Amino acid sequence: MMYPFMTLDDNTMIAHSEKLADGQIRVCIEQPIMRGFKAATCMLPSYQWSDVEGFSEEELKEYQQIIEDGAHLIYEYSETGGFLNASGF
Repeated sequence: MMYPFMTLDDNTMIAHSEKLADGQIRVCIEQPIMRGFKAATCMLPSYQWSDVEGFSEEELKEYQQIIEDGAHLIYEYSETGGFLNASGF
């Protein structure tokens, strides 16, 4: 299950999984482009990137900073069923 985390001004979407059996959390980034998406996956806590399609190294550095800044929330939300469940909505 993937839970929405945030949508940036350029419609880039960041979503995360629940905490996986091995303790990791999958964070997925998708950015709409003409006729498709750029996409990448980052695993927490290692910040190991995989399945990168279309993003430059510089873009990945920017998204990693966003993920690092929000990691404490991603960890919390991954254990409570996403933002909507954690926030009581």
